[in-house]
Amino acid sequence: MNRLDVLVYGARRLSPRHTAVLKVVGRRSGKITSVPVAVTDHRGAEFLVSMLGQEANWVRNVQAAGGRAALRRRGRETPILLEEIPPEWRAEILRRYLAAAPGARPHLGLGPTDPLTEFHRTAPRHPTFKIRQCPRATG
Repeated sequence: MNRLDVLVYGARRLSPRHTAVLKVVGRRSGKITSVPVAVTDHRGAEFLVSMLGQEANWVRNVQAAGGRAALRRRGRETPILLEEIPPEWRAEILRRYLAAAPGARPHLGLGPTDPLTEFHRTAPRHPTFKIRQCPRATG
């Protein structure tokens, strides 16, 4: 299913609004890996959340790459820098994430209307990254 999602999420016209394909160098293979992701917006910024926790391959690859990656949305690929957000700042972002990605609810064990205290409790187990655009090279 991930391969199909990668094709659909990166497509120009077919991709759902909050979806993208994250491309990052594999920490062991050195090859680009592509992963379908849900992009969450919160307070004017965009975020990626790991519904599978710290051990998700894409999380470990992003950390090994120093946050350098690319995001493909609606047929366009953009270089990005992912900045990991401290657990104490994640609760509201996680709540927004569940509203945008209902398929993640079983992995977090919460729903978007659950009390914010429950999101604070689970936040340390779900790495969350702020998406920053990389400056374009001039030359």
